[in-house]
Amino acid sequence: MAVNSNKMQYIRIRGANEHNLKNVDLDIPRNQLVVLTGLSGSGKSSLAFDTIYAEGQRRYMESLSSYARQFLGQMEKPDVESIEGLPPAISIDQKSTNRNPRSTVGTVTEIYDYFRLLYARIGTPHCPKCGQEIKKQTVDQMVDQLMELPERTKIQLLAPTVRGRKGEHVKLFEKAKRSGYVRVIVDGNMYDLSEEIKLDKNKKHNIEIVVDRLMIKPGIEKRLTDSIENVMELSDGLVIVDVDGREPMRFSQSFSCPDCGISVEEIEPRSFSFNNPFGACPDCFGLGYKMEFDEDLMIPDKSLSIAEGAITVLGWQSCTTKGSFTRAILDALAEEYHFSLETPYEQLPADIQHMLIHGTGGKKVKVHYTGMRGTGVYDVAFEGLIRNVERRYRETGSESSKQEYETFMRITPCKSCKGQRLKKEALAVTIQGKNIYEVTSMPINKLQVFLQELTLTKQQELIGHQILKEIRARVQFLVDVGLHYLTLARATGSLSGGEAQRIRLATQIGSGLVGVAYILDEPSIGLHQSDNDKLLNTLNHLRDLGNTLIVVEHDEDTMRAADFIVDVGPGAGEHGGEIIAAGTVEDIINCKDSITGDYLSGRKKIPVPAERKTPTGFLRIVGARQNNLKNINVEIPLGVMTCVTGVSGSGKSSLVNEILYKSLAKKLNRARTIAGAHDRIEGIGQLDKVINIDQSPIGRTPRSNPATYTGVFDQIRDLFASTADAKARGYKKGRFSFNVKGGRCEACSGDGILKIEMNFLPDVYVPCEVCQGRRYNRETLEVKYKGKSIYDVLNMTVEEALKFFEHLPSIRRKIETLYDVGLSYIRLGQPSTTLSGGEAQRIKLATELSRRSTGRTIYILDEPTTGLHFADVHKLIEILQRLADGGNTVVVIEHNLDVIKTADYIIDMGPEGGDGGGTVIARGTPEEVAQVAESYTGQYVKKYL
Repeated sequence: MAVNSNKMQYIRIRGANEHNLKNVDLDIPRNQLVVLTGLSGSGKSSLAFDTIYAEGQRRYMESLSSYARQFLGQMEKPDVESIEGLPPAISIDQKSTNRNPRSTVGTVTEIYDYFRLLYARIGTPHCPKCGQEIKKQTVDQMVDQLMELPERTKIQLLAPTVRGRKGEHVKLFEKAKRSGYVRVIVDGNMYDLSEEIKLDKNKKHNIEIVVDRLMIKPGIEKRLTDSIENVMELSDGLVIVDVDGREPMRFSQSFSCPDCGISVEEIEPRSFSFNNPFGACPDCFGLGYKMEFDEDLMIPDKSLSIAEGAITVLGWQSCTTKGSFTRAILDALAEEYHFSLETPYEQLPADIQHMLIHGTGGKKVKVHYTGMRGTGVYDVAFEGLIRNVERRYRETGSESSKQEYETFMRITPCKSCKGQRLKKEALAVTIQGKNIYEVTSMPINKLQVFLQELTLTKQQELIGHQILKEIRARVQFLVDVGLHYLTLARATGSLSGGEAQRIRLATQIGSGLVGVAYILDEPSIGLHQSDNDKLLNTLNHLRDLGNTLIVVEHDEDTMRAADFIVDVGPGAGEHGGEIIAAGTVEDIINCKDSITGDYLSGRKKIPVPAERKTPTGFLRIVGARQNNLKNINVEIPLGVMTCVTGVSGSGKSSLVNEILYKSLAKKLNRARTIAGAHDRIEGIGQLDKVINIDQSPIGRTPRSNPATYTGVFDQIRDLFASTADAKARGYKKGRFSFNVKGGRCEACSGDGILKIEMNFLPDVYVPCEVCQGRRYNRETLEVKYKGKSIYDVLNMTVEEALKFFEHLPSIRRKIETLYDVGLSYIRLGQPSTTLSGGEAQRIKLATELSRRSTGRTIYILDEPTTGLHFADVHKLIEILQRLADGGNTVVVIEHNLDVIKTADYIIDMGPEGGDGGGTVIARGTPEEVAQVAESYTGQYVKKYL
């Protein structure tokens, strides 16, 4: 027995060949924190996700019944001979966060579900109208209120027995009939109980039994009291009184406001759910916002007159041409309301501006228009730009027009719930004076204090004790992974990859599983060095519960804290896929072949520049107050590389992405964006364009690839079109495009793969059987350049292509930049859907590098070191310095200390995250920032200088 237990302490992988792995044999110790590291593209993810996780997942599927498996489809068996000792695997990566607008931090971590329960059980209801606390009503109070109705008013007493429940409810009707009731109202229609009532059992129904019909007159009090008591018995203390010609009155033995007469429905957990019609605000359906056309986007430049084209919204661009119908309408309005279309829009009187945007209020004007059928005079009541465009948006059938219209819309908070997503009745329930929206809108560290200082009555304490214990524990987990600055109401769509991953980590700790292999993909992304320790404690805590942690990571702290490290290498792509070293940190450091070991031991270093460049000028942001920024002024130096640093949630993204990028994009690139809240930016004249190099995919379809994105594919097609073969056959450049008819394989329209739609499952892609995945037809592939067809060229890695095109400088220069940013291993024709966020970002970087720079460009990068090994970071820094050497400005948001120490200038935000941030703590060269004691970044960077 003892022998056996010893054998199972390892996950034994034999013969792994997935992607670029070269027949890898590896033993990974169980119940330890294991880090996989190596160059980008060396095969770490292939080992962790495509081999270990995929096999764990597949074995789990095999254990299900054949009935359940038919919905899941066949899992591909990874290319590996055997894996022994594999525990159940859970993957926590960056891609799988829910981007649904309804999903929030609270719903993902399930804390919100506990809050709903807490509010439903111990919350104090108030009247949504007058704010008075709501108590229960007795039968006598109800009778008194009904007797105040005018005499001879006809009323029906209804017992609401079913509210929003599915089913046919046959038994209920039978029971009511036996009890002597005659009529029933189902979903608003009156039925006789003697007839057969058929209901759709899959729809939700509301059923009220008619208990009594009365006319108000003195002396009916006794009968009224008896009837109300009967209703109460049938419907658990709820009474609906249908009053002739008036709104129905609702009473409850439970909750109603004596002053306003408003009764609140019984509070249930679903009353607080914004994803359920019982709780959601009826206007925005629980989203909290609406998409509405915005005047600032429809008329972006208000210094122009209408005749000069101030109105840019779709359908109204023609109003600058005389003789168009839109111009005829505006001419008629100008005549009627006495203004000129030549006046700049901002100088028009406010009432005229209002009329143009919101309409004439039904007043008609005479429009003279000459069309195809001659001249006519039409009476037109102008509805206003917004209504006109809204109508066009609703009625258009084309998706592309809809998307074009949406660029003129902005998201505005819903007017009825003010963005709080719930019905006003639910928002009127409070605990310690705060409703559920206010509680979930607190930053998590403040929420923690609120929960600790919560004082409850004895009865509330009895009921809520268990729920509060769960909430406090889960909130503590979020603090432990360094997310204390988020709020529970924050939409998950707005989180960064690292934040989303850490939220899922917190949820996993909450579930307290044991004996599981957790596979993580760079959980330290977006974490400041000072929060890293929190994350490591969390990982160690998961390990100590008895789980195996396999972490793909490039972060030095995580490596030094690991029990076991696997270094995959030696190079990237074709040159990787082997295990260089496996063991403790010491083993890796002592291994001479390990590049990771070189950097960990200090044999190789990223040098600190001998001198820092001096700025050529400054951009000045005045009055920045987006999100948590505290109305600050920030100066950004031009012509150098600037790092914006600070703990997570300190306001770096708000400053750089929301304010700086969006304002510059609007002014320099004419983009339709609305910048974050700030007064102005001074000094924009020193720049001529802004480029944001982020991690969004370079394309959403398999058709886009690095060759098409960088533009090198155009030149390669020119090259093929100029070969003797192509000229003899009369082929032009278009023959070699897989996006147009002619040269491509028509069976798959040049995709090389066919999408097979599965009803239950994700779509399956299979190679096209006509061209075997080559994308082109046979004739096109017969045209060769140096013995290679166009498909062979698309299938080359960047490194192979460099050698192949070495004598063609224009092509070589573009491919060289891809090589420089560390992407030697990707294929020129690799579909963009298979690239990671970091790779997509570096392809964009390469594309920018290959363009001729004007020396007046500003580049904005958000954490470009994501997914980069030390050696790749080294390359990246050289490239960023190369951009700045041309006189351009580079602004980087970064936590990586190697990048920070090589920057020319640092702007450090803080001091904490969330409300505790939003100010500039330190600025200047890294040496100057290191002298500032309050700056966390300064203290960490000191050790590197």
